[in-house]
Amino acid sequence: WPKLTLAPLTIVQFHVHVMIVVPAHNAAVAQLPVLSSTSHNRLCRNHISLSIAVCFIGIWRSLRNATLFSSLFLTISVFWCGYGVVFILDGQGVLNDTGDFRNALVPGLVTFTLALLIIAVVGFLNKEVILAVIASAVSLASAHEVAMHYNTAFVSSAVASNYVIVCLAGGYFALGRILYFLTKEKVAIPGTDLAKNKAHEQIQSTSGSMNHFAVTGLILNMLSASVFGCRLLGITSKLFIGQVPWLWAAGIYQIGVCILSYRAMDVLTATFFSFTSILKFAGGYCLLYPIWQTEEPTFPIPFLVVFSILFAVLALFLTLKSLVDGLYLLFYVAYCIALACRPKGFFEGGPQGVDVAIFVASALMTLIHLYNVKAGAKIPTGKGVVKALLANTSFLKLREGANLHTPYLGYSKYADAEVLGYACSVLASFAITVTGDPQTPLATVVIPWVVVAGGILKLLSGSVAFARGKTLESSAFILYAVMWIIWGLTRYGDLYGASRSFHTAVGIIAFMLFNSFIVFCTLFLNITWFFYSLTFLLIAVSFLLDAIGALPAGYDIAATLIFGLVSFYCFLSALFNSTFEGSCLPMGRPLVQLSGVGGGMTKCLHLPARKASSVKRIADILKNGGTCGIPTDTVYVLVAACNRPDAVEKAHRSKRQAQERPMSLWISSLKQLEPAKHMFSPLLWDFMDAAWPSPISLVIPRGEWVDFLGMKDSAKYVGTPQSVAIRIPDCSVTTHLIDLVGPIVVTSANPTGEADTTHHNQVYAKLGDKVDAVLCNGPSPENIASTVVDCTKIDSGNIGFFRVGIVPKSQVLQILEQVQKKYSSVPNSNNCTTKGQEGCLNHVHAVHNGVGTAASALQAADGGHENHTRL
Repeated sequence: WPKLTLAPLTIVQFHVHVMIVVPAHNAAVAQLPVLSSTSHNRLCRNHISLSIAVCFIGIWRSLRNATLFSSLFLTISVFWCGYGVVFILDGQGVLNDTGDFRNALVPGLVTFTLALLIIAVVGFLNKEVILAVIASAVSLASAHEVAMHYNTAFVSSAVASNYVIVCLAGGYFALGRILYFLTKEKVAIPGTDLAKNKAHEQIQSTSGSMNHFAVTGLILNMLSASVFGCRLLGITSKLFIGQVPWLWAAGIYQIGVCILSYRAMDVLTATFFSFTSILKFAGGYCLLYPIWQTEEPTFPIPFLVVFSILFAVLALFLTLKSLVDGLYLLFYVAYCIALACRPKGFFEGGPQGVDVAIFVASALMTLIHLYNVKAGAKIPTGKGVVKALLANTSFLKLREGANLHTPYLGYSKYADAEVLGYACSVLASFAITVTGDPQTPLATVVIPWVVVAGGILKLLSGSVAFARGKTLESSAFILYAVMWIIWGLTRYGDLYGASRSFHTAVGIIAFMLFNSFIVFCTLFLNITWFFYSLTFLLIAVSFLLDAIGALPAGYDIAATLIFGLVSFYCFLSALFNSTFEGSCLPMGRPLVQLSGVGGGMTKCLHLPARKASSVKRIADILKNGGTCGIPTDTVYVLVAACNRPDAVEKAHRSKRQAQERPMSLWISSLKQLEPAKHMFSPLLWDFMDAAWPSPISLVIPRGEWVDFLGMKDSAKYVGTPQSVAIRIPDCSVTTHLIDLVGPIVVTSANPTGEADTTHHNQVYAKLGDKVDAVLCNGPSPENIASTVVDCTKIDSGNIGFFRVGIVPKSQVLQILEQVQKKYSSVPNSNNCTTKGQEGCLNHVHAVHNGVGTAASALQAADGGHENHTRL
């Protein structure tokens, strides 16, 4: 088996189906009892390593809208991950009682038997034969393995036979892809040609964003429900530590599905799967509970009641997307109520009965989602029914359109996660309303609610908020997440006592100081955030008083209720404002209103530079007289079309351009100056052709050629009466934009005298609503200025350097020397050709007097590097 593990990694560049071959082979080998404990554990670790690789492949393939493919690989990845951990537990002697190994494996095998069977059926219906064969073979292997644990008549050879089918199917597909690439797409074995699916996938990608990971999330819901449902139905005899791998693997993968759902711009589904991941971690915690405690666990009833309310609210909003999805969430409302009504929670029959219902409902939802994505005839799900009802009302109007998830500042690949952040605050606060016995803090099931909900998921919310340009909100979420994690583990994990209370108090005071700064900053954000951060101080004070043993009776309950209710309002407000137009539940205006640059409420259009449609839209804005911030090969710049004099003057005013710092010209190729070529000397023309495209700005003599650009009276803002700075940037996005618009006027995307703008968020922050749009490309590739060369006396063999930037002086001189070789027959005592590079170096002069006026034309040559040393 070690040799076989290398094969799929070699073939992965041709096609990744073969990745399943190795774990399939290993699963068959794992049935053999002759393996030593070390080899057994190594084999199982191999399962886990390959499950990570398969997971990556499933995510990578999902970017091409291959829903069945990504669902199959992510499902198998979870399968091998949990499967391998169970075998490791068995190899370490944890599963030492009779029937423990069977009780640990069967819930996962049952789930993946059904889930893979559903994928196989949909695959056959959509004529994806290879994929369907692999899914059905793994499904049959899992079914045979379940039967083998209950009936000795079944032997491991049946399992191995099914995995041989997987190996053959994966090898067949890999061979087909290898031949396809080696023959340059001339030979395509039947079933291995992916070209026929490209048109359908492109149609799907242009029809709007689609969450291809929802199916995997539903399968993970089946997995956790199977653990507890099998116990109720008598398939397994007990609940114990051996089933924790399935629950926690499902929880970890579901957090991943949550992140990927945000990437798919599906806020509601991402929030739902994050909620269900909390239940999975809590279930695993309860199965681990008997290891360190003998008494039965205590569940915080207020937490579960609030959790059911959050599920119910989320279900109402999901009905706007699909009526069936909204009804599906009601099962989890019932599940939380059932847990709250039973003192032993997950170990009681009531919640386990709801688990059986969730298992069946999740299987049906998996089938519906998979089939509707691939098939032409859809299974009705009530999509748009509630939207149609709301369309007849004037009170609520849905937010729709391409800019639904566009952030106020900046561009992000993720949807807003504030809904989840506020919900986590609600859950974490109500989880600590039951303090439990101080002598046995672990007896209260609080750690998973606080650490996962208040900590891990809030960290996720803070990370997404930061990606969307919400610095203050992300800082608050991350700070609160760290606080909940530390306090949850310290207080309810019994990690501190009287001897450590002082150190704990000092840490809490430090957090309170940080939060005081956040409270101050929220004065400039909005009223709701001010109260949200202020009421968290009440929670922190509760932690502090508890640490020093001076907590008054009832104070923690009061602080929890206040913070929980404020967080719940924020949760509802974020949901309403992201779904409906208008301010149904307003967040309020800032308590302290700032005036100045970037303080306006006008929303600046932010467009991703990776999309050609965005570049075209920026071009249309420039053609219509707008000014835009764009990325370049150095820093961000503010641009306007040369043939729009009004836009050139607007750009000059918007950045408060100083008169001694005029703007420069950029073109995409010398063809744009072709009509005026006769006005340039041959040496200068050839030097420009050799030096560009590059971060080299050339100061050239001003002449009548400027009139060809259509700037009219606004030409006074560009260059000086003696010279003009011009450049062709070495940036494909920028040059493509100039191709669409024509020559552009360029200046730095910052007020005169300020530092360079190195990120698209800074463009709006520095220029406010004075810029019409920003083409977003993240951080600048270079923070070093362009090299500015004085070419006003190039015909006499002299060039000067106003600034040596990213391109070194020697490289510029080398370019000039190569160009001058064409003119070596022209006698000139100062010619660089007759003196070589040393002569050129000696003739590089310091710019002064009249030539110095040309230097001022270059101050904004590459986006505004006003502070530099003239050389």
